[in-house]
Amino acid sequence: MSAQLLAMQRAIQRIHTLVEAPRLKSFSLNAPKTVEVEYANGGKFSLPAEFLRVYSPAADGKIRSIGGEKVIFGRRHVGIMSAEPVGNYGVRIVFDDLHKTGIYSWDYFYTLGTNKFTLMRNYIKTLKKHGLSRDPPKRK
Repeated sequence: MSAQLLAMQRAIQRIHTLVEAPRLKSFSLNAPKTVEVEYANGGKFSLPAEFLRVYSPAADGKIRSIGGEKVIFGRRHVGIMSAEPVGNYGVRIVFDDLHKTGIYSWDYFYTLGTNKFTLMRNYIKTLKKHGLSRDPPKRK
């Protein structure tokens, strides 16, 4: 991720700790492409698999480091295979690229949902800056 993206994520986390996310009302996995979450305050978000994969809360060995920036690319067509409950606070999402170490809390889903368009726009800018694509690399 770019330094700008990391700074934004840190700022979101700081703001988020000051304002607690509303109570989760419903969670729905629409495999393989989206997760839908709805909150008691009326907030409802449809979060695409690619977006969730790129913003996985786990460290990932498939991240390319470019000039100190961590960038995940080529995940446009990634799918969600399952979502496994983790206690009462979230789920572990298993993606079809076998990434499965991220635990998404209900609060993190809310943060992603409320900032989805800004985060996705910044992600696309970062890819363009480094000449990378959302599409997977072509096999030789």
